[in-house]
Amino acid sequence: MTQPRHPLTDAERIDWIRLIRTENVGPITFHRLLEQYGSAARALDALPELARRGGRTKPLRVASKAEAEREMQANRRFGARLLCACEPDYPEPLAAVDDAPPVISVAGHAHLLRRRAVAIVGARNASLNGKKFAESLARELGTAGLLVVSGLARGIDTAAHAGSIASGTAAVLAGGIDVVYPPENEGLYRDIVAQGVVVAESPIGTQPQARHFPRRNRLISGLSLGVLVVEAALRSGSLITARMALEQGREVMAVPGSPLDPRCHGTNNLLREGATLVERADDVLRAIENLRPPTMAERQRDLFSAPIHTHALAAEPRADLDESDLAKARALVLENLGHSPVTIDELVRGCQLSAPVVLTVVLELELAGRVQRLPGHQVSLA
Repeated sequence: MTQPRHPLTDAERIDWIRLIRTENVGPITFHRLLEQYGSAARALDALPELARRGGRTKPLRVASKAEAEREMQANRRFGARLLCACEPDYPEPLAAVDDAPPVISVAGHAHLLRRRAVAIVGARNASLNGKKFAESLARELGTAGLLVVSGLARGIDTAAHAGSIASGTAAVLAGGIDVVYPPENEGLYRDIVAQGVVVAESPIGTQPQARHFPRRNRLISGLSLGVLVVEAALRSGSLITARMALEQGREVMAVPGSPLDPRCHGTNNLLREGATLVERADDVLRAIENLRPPTMAERQRDLFSAPIHTHALAAEPRADLDESDLAKARALVLENLGHSPVTIDELVRGCQLSAPVVLTVVLELELAGRVQRLPGHQVSLA
């Protein structure tokens, strides 16, 4: 059931861009539509009717061909490449993530993304010692042949990039590929484009907003074999990255710190919960020594191996179903959903409907803006 990785034509790439930039289509929905319809072009044709059946009264905002062409041209003018998740140059560990971005912009040396990678993240208001440790560790890991991934933020991220820029570093941005945040890292950004690689999911020109950073964090972990956290408060973006790493099956590592420093409470708690303790580069190298990046083929095999998902994810939307039956199914699905996520499996059991019917209804309701799909085959009310 796996799809071979292959380069796209410009026409196919435009369809991919249009589909992911369409209203109510996120990464998970995109991949489900592609699995069900076989191509982005056929999925685009199906969108208006699916949204109408889900209860949407106004037209779905579908990105136009002209908009997609402008995005492609803007990336080319900037010197960035647009890579789609099915293409050979798209990072395979990231492609294996359930909510992998269908399209990413890449500036700099894209071949570095083929290396085994480890992420280093931490506090923006990091201590001097924390920054020195992160920079030294990143330098040693880079010398050992690893790509060091981080988020170009102040503090630990900046130190990790600075330490590994000579050997290879990847900066993952929350905004567009051409938008540097924070602005004081403009010089570092230019150095990374020249010597390393920069990755962004948002369209070129996008100014980063608060909601973009958790999405960015899943790319940091998704590109990596493991995530090392150096100084993090109990509520911080770095701990979100660590949680996403766990969900993606990555190794989580942490540097211990003083219990008197609030910037270390998050890392110490990660260690309490079972994260690998790191005091030197050798600890990281041992932790990931026998790990290998997951592949898209493995993700697809996992999707199609579960008893319910076997039919649900492979099924074509059931256009042949009687509309009155589908209307009853929609009401039942909405009745069983709340704002707390549940898995598709749980929804199938709770509704006592067939998996293809539930999947069809969820897709329709999602495109209508009434439900949202989440990683881990989960859904909730929007």
